[in-house]
Amino acid sequence: MKLIEQHIRSFNLPEEAIAWLSGLWDVIQGMDDWVDGDEVSKRDKELVIYKALVLLPSNTFYINYAQYLAPVVSNMVLKWVGANHLEDLGKISPRSFMWRAAYYDLILEVIRVVHGVEKAMEVASYVASMYGEDYNDYLKEFEHA
Repeated sequence: MKLIEQHIRSFNLPEEAIAWLSGLWDVIQGMDDWVDGDEVSKRDKELVIYKALVLLPSNTFYINYAQYLAPVVSNMVLKWVGANHLEDLGKISPRSFMWRAAYYDLILEVIRVVHGVEKAMEVASYVASMYGEDYNDYLKEFEHA
């Protein structure tokens, strides 16, 4: 089980919500590698495409809460694009680093949808701490780029 899924499971979410968040994690990681030009096998690309076009939009949790989730996913993609653009311009900063963490906004929204705003407030700092990348490690990625 992926570390991100272990964290997500700790919030007592429905299985379909866990499957959707975990599948989305796989898709964004795979697409980010693909866009960055990292070595991604043809089969892994095909799996990312299948998950993005078939599994995620047909997930019952997503279908039931799309009106809340789709805007957050949209914002996540826009922040990712913005972070990539800043990095391409050589403007590596806490801002570009922070915008790469928008997936955790989505986790917080799923918690709010399932358990309510008070629970989301209660776990918000934990969700923020789930971001596994360290800023110094992020900076090191660009030292030899």
